[in-house]
Amino acid sequence: MYKFKGKEYPCCATVAMGIIGGKWKTAILYNLKSTTLRYNELRKKMPTVTERTLSLQLKTLEKDGIIKRKVYTSKPPLRVEYSLTEFGETLVPVLDAVVDWGKYVIENKLD
Repeated sequence: MYKFKGKEYPCCATVAMGIIGGKWKTAILYNLKSTTLRYNELRKKMPTVTERTLSLQLKTLEKDGIIKRKVYTSKPPLRVEYSLTEFGETLVPVLDAVVDWGKYVIENKLD
């Protein structure tokens, strides 16, 4: 068994999927892989995600140390930006491989 952030996993692959698995986490990471975005910018890039789901997924990714949340309070209105942490940046090659594989599936109509 492997442990990460207090959770136990049966193998290394399930650790990875536990952290980045799911429709919305992957989409969030894809959109943050090369830029910093505000909450509303993320919402616009993923118009079918609900606010509750996006908020929960962002909190989970932040708790796992994959993304960082920076709050600017110096002048109204409050501004919040999200970006990958140094740890999160180690996922970029994995995300690129997943994107390439997804393109392969679409291009070859493997449905």
